[in-house]
Amino acid sequence: MSLRLRFKAGALPALLLPCAAMATNGYFSHGYGTQSLGQGGTGIALSTDALAPATNPANTGAGGGDRLDLGLTLFLPRRSAGIAGNAFGPDSQHDGDSRKVFAIPEAGFSQTLSPALSWGVALYGNGGMNTGYASNPYGRYGAQGKAGVNLEQLFITPALAFRPSPGQSLGVGLNLAVQRFSAQGIGLFDGFSAAPGHVSDQGTDTSVGAGLRLGWTGSLAPGFTVGATWSQKIRGRFDNYRGLFADAGRFDVPENAGLGLAWAASPGITLLADAQRIRYSRVAAVGDSAALLFGGTPLGAPRGPGFGWRDVTVLKLGVQWRVRGDVTLRAGYSHGRQPVPAAETFFNILAPGVVQDHLTAGATWALSPHNEFSAYVAYAPGKTVQGQHSIPPGAPPAGLGGGEASIRLKETLLGASYAWTW
Repeated sequence: MSLRLRFKAGALPALLLPCAAMATNGYFSHGYGTQSLGQGGTGIALSTDALAPATNPANTGAGGGDRLDLGLTLFLPRRSAGIAGNAFGPDSQHDGDSRKVFAIPEAGFSQTLSPALSWGVALYGNGGMNTGYASNPYGRYGAQGKAGVNLEQLFITPALAFRPSPGQSLGVGLNLAVQRFSAQGIGLFDGFSAAPGHVSDQGTDTSVGAGLRLGWTGSLAPGFTVGATWSQKIRGRFDNYRGLFADAGRFDVPENAGLGLAWAASPGITLLADAQRIRYSRVAAVGDSAALLFGGTPLGAPRGPGFGWRDVTVLKLGVQWRVRGDVTLRAGYSHGRQPVPAAETFFNILAPGVVQDHLTAGATWALSPHNEFSAYVAYAPGKTVQGQHSIPPGAPPAGLGGGEASIRLKETLLGASYAWTW
């Protein structure tokens, strides 16, 4: 059994990366691990599975004993875009769902080294973005073929948790990030790039980086636990697309931080609340405005044009209800600030990460003292951002005919995991 489990955990990174494409809170996942995903993405103050390092390394090993979790999520996004009032062609609608279903594996392992020390490692899709338009929204400007992008982020986070006193825990993790990106069908922007020929259709490029994740949890009063976590910005670069992304292809994973609260309201019910801040605006390729391009700054230039995303604050609520000794039910809700301003929808046809709300439900069944099965479902209602002055009528690039671009996204997620403890 031990050898089989180690093989499964070791093989997972190779399976995970080609599938880790999602867009929920911007392009970050709304939570990590089946149990967290079923309770609105909460887990900063309390986590009981081995995916804890993905949210707060201070919770590593908090579930007690040694543990291995393996899970899979089916992610079903629906994305589309429209252009209206444009001088270069009639109003049009475009379906971005060339691929409709994504399989996203996850894994976590934790081990107790002493009453005060635990270590673990989590493997998961931190986030991503995928669009594929068979009918190219930029075709009216001369773009050829299908259009779309694919961004994948795999994180491997080894972590260590130290409990200096009862009810207090400090954690440190290292986020090892592997990013992959590809773009197609947007070669018309070559003429407005600092590196023509490196904007579109350059295959899949890969970037590797690392950054710290720190965390703390503390019991402030009987039944109340507070948690805090912070993740460092991770440097990344897609050299093949240095003519698309600002700063010659620089594409960092943004800094993010969060606070959490867990309240044991009764012996069987725990209420959870998290607040997360994702600093997209500090990554030029994501946060700089496309208006820079229309003002004459080429793509790929230092502090060049980007997608114009704002920083996102996400508020999450969750509940765990232990119905009986072997069954726990979960539910949750989260709401985030809209990352895409109405004036930035033209470029974000490629990256419509506009959903703001998630409704979730989940459950865990203890099949034996050493095995449990968890499942969840999450739904992000469709959200449309209607462009306002999003297609300039003049100025570089050479007059786009005016009008507005609108973008839309909705999502459904279904997931399950199995855990072994010993």
